[in-house]
Amino acid sequence: MMLRPRQSLLVDRTLSALDAYGNTLAVAPTGSGKTIMLSAVAGRVLVEPDAKACILAHRTELTGQNCAKFERVNPGMSTSVFDANEKSWSGQATFAMVQTLSRLSHLEQMPTLDLLVIDEAHHSSSPSYRAVIDAVLARNPKAGICGLTATPNRGDGKGLRDVFSNVADQITLGEMIAAGHLVSPRTFVIDVGVQDALKNVRKTAMDFDMDEVASILDKRLITEAVIKHWKEKASSRKTIIFCSTVAHAQNVCDAFIDAGINSVLIHGELSDGDRKSRLAEYEHGRAQIVVNVAVLTEGYDYTPTSCVVLLRPSSYKSTFIQMVGRGLRTVDPEEFPGVIKSDCLVLDFGTASLMHGSLEQEVNLDGHLHDGPAPTKDCPDCGAVVPLACMECPLCGYVWERQPQDLGVLADFVMSEIDLLKRSNFRWCDLFGSDDALMATGFNAWGGIFFLNGRWHAVGGGQGMQTHLLAVGERTVCMAKADDWLNDHESADSAHKTRRWLNEPPTPKQLQYLPQALRADFGMTRYQASALLSFQFNKTSIQRLVMAANDSYREAA
Repeated sequence: MMLRPRQSLLVDRTLSALDAYGNTLAVAPTGSGKTIMLSAVAGRVLVEPDAKACILAHRTELTGQNCAKFERVNPGMSTSVFDANEKSWSGQATFAMVQTLSRLSHLEQMPTLDLLVIDEAHHSSSPSYRAVIDAVLARNPKAGICGLTATPNRGDGKGLRDVFSNVADQITLGEMIAAGHLVSPRTFVIDVGVQDALKNVRKTAMDFDMDEVASILDKRLITEAVIKHWKEKASSRKTIIFCSTVAHAQNVCDAFIDAGINSVLIHGELSDGDRKSRLAEYEHGRAQIVVNVAVLTEGYDYTPTSCVVLLRPSSYKSTFIQMVGRGLRTVDPEEFPGVIKSDCLVLDFGTASLMHGSLEQEVNLDGHLHDGPAPTKDCPDCGAVVPLACMECPLCGYVWERQPQDLGVLADFVMSEIDLLKRSNFRWCDLFGSDDALMATGFNAWGGIFFLNGRWHAVGGGQGMQTHLLAVGERTVCMAKADDWLNDHESADSAHKTRRWLNEPPTPKQLQYLPQALRADFGMTRYQASALLSFQFNKTSIQRLVMAANDSYREAA
């Protein structure tokens, strides 16, 4: 498989920072492919003879996912696992659970490492992670320490400066949205008369005092206003609501049910069985809304969710981004036929959006679209070197003041489309000159996007592979999905951006199979002929998938 150009840039910058500082942190949001990028970083270090690396995680499922992705990114490199069930250092890359490895007896068995990669690196200041880091550096003071995270600012306010001295790179949510890998948020700040009161709520060690928040927001008239606005703006959308306390969430859930809207309640005091059954009712049953208290903030992704309601503030921007992020993932049309998702509504009845700014205000696309060193600045509080676009230091939490023109009530998200045709690893062909059918091909796979009845459809296939419907909706999302399909099934050897033969005339065999009308195009290149033939040979399956998708959306409507 291949990395996206933006992923490759983060990997290059991370390796450069490791060479310069011996440690570094990279920040990238959910959906950016953190596992692929950390695998590429480790793989580049492990090309050295006898080099060994450890990739550290805190959940069993992460260890398995990381190992599987590593083997796809680095075919042929050996791997091993060190967790509660298996304890092996035999591989060039070992995937370890921090809870197991941090025990003294296990640290004593650890070999000398050249690189320690920490997934979800915002945990790296905790004692168990520090025990592993200290043991690695005690064995080899020159070992590299590399962290990746989507949310560097910890809930307890503790910074990461004691582990990392710099931030190599930061992929922003805005970049992911503009590139089509996430949908855009449309944020509405709705003042129900409580903003002044919420601004005076005291902060605790972890966050705002949620009991005090509940005393302000947990009122019948406010809940009725929430339901009214939700019905006006999001009545057809799967919705996650974030509340301040369990009692507040119960009252909100009951009010929605009384209004005839099927809803379920999730909170930390439920048993695992109850939680799973209620989430199943939201994901597969009749419930349209799930109301929760600090349970679905991190690690929950039900992609048809297209509305997030904030009935609580957050003193940490990372928590705010996590909450909104629950609704930003794109939808797989094969998994959820008939579901249309082009954006995510964020209905903020508190002050979180006004306090932290919109998700798009921090974007500095020009700082990320080019090769070479990332523009940086020094944090005035901790001295860390961080990307220029950072508005909050990922290592200590220092916040740079925004310019006055960046403040105010949020409007709908607006951002220029990144030209994926230029940034792709592959050359994309406009098949018929009308910009409604584009394809790219490799040695093993092909991808295409096709416009029909007001929507774009991404389709991918290849040799010995079933043709798949990859996405339906916005052009950028479909282009991103089709491009990722090619990256997943091709290698750098098959990328068709700069090969000389691309511009040569078609071969006689290609012309033989092309329709008669197309053979008269004397300006056609060999690569354009390849794309047209891929379309001709797969036209029936492409049409079948696109037409079936349109039928599904009509039925859903």
